[in-house]
Amino acid sequence: MIPTVDPRAQYMRHKAALDAALQRVLTGGVYVLGDCVKEFESQFATFIGVEFCVGVANGTDAISIALLSVGVRPGDEVITVSHTAVATVAAISSIGAIPVLVDIEPESGCISPSAIAAAITEKTRAVVPVHMYGQPADMVKIVEICLQHNLLIVEDCAQAHGARIGTKVVGSFGHAASFSFYPTKNLGALGDGGAIVTNSPEVAEQLRLRRQYGWRTRYISSIEGSNSRLDEIQAAVLLEKLPYVEGDNRRRREIASLYNEALKESGIEPPRLIPGRDHAMHLYVVQCDRREEFRKYLGDRGISTALHYPAPVHLQPAYARLSARAKLRVTEALYEKIVTLPMFPELDNQQISIVSDALAEWQSAS
Repeated sequence: MIPTVDPRAQYMRHKAALDAALQRVLTGGVYVLGDCVKEFESQFATFIGVEFCVGVANGTDAISIALLSVGVRPGDEVITVSHTAVATVAAISSIGAIPVLVDIEPESGCISPSAIAAAITEKTRAVVPVHMYGQPADMVKIVEICLQHNLLIVEDCAQAHGARIGTKVVGSFGHAASFSFYPTKNLGALGDGGAIVTNSPEVAEQLRLRRQYGWRTRYISSIEGSNSRLDEIQAAVLLEKLPYVEGDNRRRREIASLYNEALKESGIEPPRLIPGRDHAMHLYVVQCDRREEFRKYLGDRGISTALHYPAPVHLQPAYARLSARAKLRVTEALYEKIVTLPMFPELDNQQISIVSDALAEWQSAS
C-alpha cells in the first residue's frame, strides 16, 4: 500500500546525519535544555521571522503555555474552530478558558473572520486561528478584527511550517504562535516536540518560566509553571531537518499540482489555492460526495486514505457541551466529504503516478 504518510522514509533519507546528531547528544552528556535546544530555538525563530522561540514538549502544551503567557486566564473566552485536531480545543480547556467554536470559510477551510466578529462578547480574550492542513488562515483580516476589539492572537501552526501570506511566514502575525514537531509534520522530530514563537520579550520570558516550573533560579518557582521541555535529542533531530523544510514544501506543492491536474474531470474538489497565500500542503485533503466508494476504489488499487478528522471537535463525546452553542453549517457539511490522500516529500515518481492515474480514472471507473 502507498501510505498517506511515512515518517520512516524521511528518517532513512537523512539517516547518516540524524544518527550522527543523536550520537553527539548521547556522548555529550547533556540531555535537557542544552546547546541543541538553544541553537534550534535561534534558528527556528529566524526561519519564522520573529525574535524569540521557546521549545516545549509538544504542540498541545505549546498552545496552552502560549495562551497563559500572553495573558489568557480561567473563565476567558477563546474563539477558535471545530475543524481542527482536538489538541487545539483541549489546550484551551486545560487552562480553564472557554472554547468558543465558530465556522470556517468554505474556500480555505480555515476560521472565518466574519464568524470571529460575530462571536465576540465582553468575555472574549483571545482568538486561536488554525492554519488547517497547511492552508494559511486570513490573518490580515483576523489581525484587523482583533486590533479593533483588543483581542490576543495565538496562531496554531501545527500543520503549517513554512506556509506564507505574501512574504510573511505564518506564526509571525499573532502575539504568539504554537508549533508541533510530531513525526509526520512538515518539520517532524523522532517523537513529540513543540515550540512557541513571539516577538515580545515579555511573552518570551513568561514562556521560559512556564515551561519549567516558573524557575528563574533553579528550584525556586517565581510563578506557577509546568514541566514541558523540548529535549536535547529531539532538538538535534530538528536542527538537521530544518534546512530541508522549504525544499520539502516545494516538493509537496509539486505533488499537489500533479494530483490537481488528475482531478480536473473527476468531480472531486482538491484543496483550493488562494492567491497571496502559500499552502504548505501538510495534508492533501479532497472533498468527495461518494466518499466511502472513493476510499474503497483507491484501497483496491493499493492507495491508503485517511480522515482528518472523522468528526469535528464539537461532535465528539468529550466536547458535546460545546455543540449547543456551535452553529457550524460549513464545518459539518465538510466533514461528510473530506478524504486525505498520500502526501509526503519522499513519495517517488512511480507512487505519484499510481495515485494520479487512479484519480484521473475515478469518474470513468465509477
